[in-house]
Amino acid sequence: MADEQEPRGVADERPRDTGSHDDDGSDWGHDADPRSDARERAFNVLFESDVRRCTPPETIARIQVPFDELTMLLIEGVATQQTRIDELLASHSHAWTLDRMLATDRNVLRLGAFELIARSDVPTAVILNEAVRLAKRFGSDDSGRFVNGVLAAIARVVRAGETLSVDQSSAD
Repeated sequence: MADEQEPRGVADERPRDTGSHDDDGSDWGHDADPRSDARERAFNVLFESDVRRCTPPETIARIQVPFDELTMLLIEGVATQQTRIDELLASHSHAWTLDRMLATDRNVLRLGAFELIARSDVPTAVILNEAVRLAKRFGSDDSGRFVNGVLAAIARVVRAGETLSVDQSSAD
């Protein structure tokens, strides 16, 4: 039989899950932190909305699964502030247009930028570390460093005066 390949296109942009799985299908390397889980669920909705070119509420309606309060806060926050977020991303991504970015990176950045703007109760280092974790899990080999650099630059502007103590090993 001929070597069958999936046609190139949207499928090439699917997030890749590189987590470890036991034989029973459990994800033993997965975080047990509900806030990390909420960020990941929000990322998945934002990613799907971006790739399908629809709004997050349309994606949520199609999924028909209730989301927790934090996941909804993150999704709705990105959706309502997307213009401001995209302007910040464009001005801090040094020669990378939003269209040129991987969809995974673009949506991790949107999520992180929203948290930097609107969630002052969450420390900058936590936001950057969580974004880098998502980027490394679902993006390319360079996604962690790229996301860390862009969000750190945005943090210096939107959280001026706050000390950044980011775990540099998480970006490598």
